[in-house]
Amino acid sequence: MKIKLEQKNLFCLPWTQTILGTHLHGRVNFMALAWLTRVNIHPPMLGICVNPHNASHGAIVETGMFSINVPDEDTVAETDYTGLVSGRKIDKSALFEVFYGELDAAPMIARCPLTMECRLYRSVELPSHTLFIAEMVTVYTEERFLTDGKPDMGKIRPFLLSMPENAYWSLGSRLGNAWDSGKKLRKETEGS
Repeated sequence: MKIKLEQKNLFCLPWTQTILGTHLHGRVNFMALAWLTRVNIHPPMLGICVNPHNASHGAIVETGMFSINVPDEDTVAETDYTGLVSGRKIDKSALFEVFYGELDAAPMIARCPLTMECRLYRSVELPSHTLFIAEMVTVYTEERFLTDGKPDMGKIRPFLLSMPENAYWSLGSRLGNAWDSGKKLRKETEGS
């Protein structure tokens, strides 16, 4: 039987844990970020939610640019650290080796298997957070993280944040192929 969860337990979906890269008053800054999703395909856009009290919020408003860095399972401690300390008090610029693509205020982490530089498209103020919608300008990876020219999650080894338990989880194994695994059931149901 289903039971009703308390309001504080409503964030029960796992999200890919990432690291947000910004320029805070001209210096590199990082923040742990798991509240993100794809929002548009042409051009490719994503949405991230950042609390206005976070230093990274002001950095995005100031520059209109940021990066999304997908760390691997070996970077859990560093990723968690970027969310524990504020860029207003601690300089996190030396934590990672940084590189840049086309945007000069979107520092990307060389160690991360997958990185994206993003340009702000629109901001939506919500009661507790701001939804920043941004165009993904360029996505970067290395050949070793690809299979058949596509990012391979088994090689990238991202990890997930699960709330409200506040735990990191590994991704696990591949279960099937999207837009393919249900074809047999589709044929069966359409045929009847």
